[in-house]
Amino acid sequence: MRVSLKGLVGFALAAAVFLLAALPTTAQAPAYKAPRAPDGKPNLNGIWQSLSDANWDILPHSAAPGPPALGALGAIPPGMGIVEGGELPYLPEALAKKKENFEKRWTEDPEARCYLPGVPRMMYMPFPFQIIQSQKHIMIVSAYKGALRTIYMDDHKEAPADSWMGWSNGRWEGETLVVDSTGFNDRSWFDRAGNHHSDALHVVERFTATSPDHLLYEATIEDPKTFSRPWKISMPLYRRLEKNVQLLEFRCVEYSEDLIYGHLRKQPTK
Repeated sequence: MRVSLKGLVGFALAAAVFLLAALPTTAQAPAYKAPRAPDGKPNLNGIWQSLSDANWDILPHSAAPGPPALGALGAIPPGMGIVEGGELPYLPEALAKKKENFEKRWTEDPEARCYLPGVPRMMYMPFPFQIIQSQKHIMIVSAYKGALRTIYMDDHKEAPADSWMGWSNGRWEGETLVVDSTGFNDRSWFDRAGNHHSDALHVVERFTATSPDHLLYEATIEDPKTFSRPWKISMPLYRRLEKNVQLLEFRCVEYSEDLIYGHLRKQPTK
């Protein structure tokens, strides 16, 4: 029996349709919806922590030695970075300042001197932080020297003065907490590699629960005095699940006194 080419094509098409129809259909999983707070908004309360190496360098970086006296204890771990695109759009003078910071990082990094970490650095330091949520305010407090952020949810206003942690106004966009922060001084760094900003820094953060124990953290950074365009970071935050987990105090001032005030000794430390 002869079968025409047209008949073969028709048979193949019919078979393909039959096979596709026989495959099980899978609906797209719905996006995660966080438990509700008393006001009906997503409940982000808890103790969270980043597991990235961004506090060393927000850009991709290889392992590197630290101060010789510390050996492997001070070595820099490698990191994949959290900057989308893997580069920072520095203006020429700002890039020169970054390189200068890098050379002086072991003594000039504000973290080494126990200064407040600034935003967004507080969110990826190697310390847990707690989100305490109410209808009018959301507080974020870090184990690192008790650094505190207050996010104003309904009394939005401009920063009364520049400060290390800036001034934060918040709002909800569906499942996402959006935090708009300005009013920073120019003294904090983004990391230990000397990446920096000016007092024109503007940070817009987004916190979105993606599971009971994970938040997606995103931040868009704008600073026309330092960068030629806005840029973005993103990373997961993880809920601390240890039994009776709580923030423990890390009062780093006493560990920094010699670095800050040692030159005032009658016989200065070297």
